[in-house]
Amino acid sequence: MPYPRPDFEAKLCSPQEFAARCKTLPRPRVFTNGCFDILHRGHVTYLAQARALGAALVVAVNSDASVRRLGKGAERPINPLEDRVSILAALGSVDLVTWFDEDTPLQRILDARPEILVKGGDWAPDAIVGADRVRGWGGEVHAIPFDVERSTSSLIERIRNTDISRA
Repeated sequence: MPYPRPDFEAKLCSPQEFAARCKTLPRPRVFTNGCFDILHRGHVTYLAQARALGAALVVAVNSDASVRRLGKGAERPINPLEDRVSILAALGSVDLVTWFDEDTPLQRILDARPEILVKGGDWAPDAIVGADRVRGWGGEVHAIPFDVERSTSSLIERIRNTDISRA
């Protein structure tokens, strides 16, 4: 007996469909982006806080090639794009997920035309890609402070330094 596809797959959206799909979402729309390589508590807290700022949260994810160009290490990303976008789409706080291969998400921001642009607290609001554009059409830009200090890089380092013979 075949099983139905998971509901979250309807939240996945190709870059080509992204602008049209965004128009169907309630306003105000919140936009964020990132690698989201190994999803952790810091990510899910941040995404829930971002979603609380508006009526819908859209997330653009760096492609595997885009992650590699960020200089996070030769082994990154750990999880391939299709896994990263699917895990994000499964979150209740996320309404739509797409991806980008460029070095920045500027084109996805222009496609989404969000009323609210959000990044984590390690970004100064004026340094967030697309901040000038979003403010230009009357939107807001937020850098959400970290409530939970976690990072994928530190998680990977901790795993590398764990003596598995004692586990």
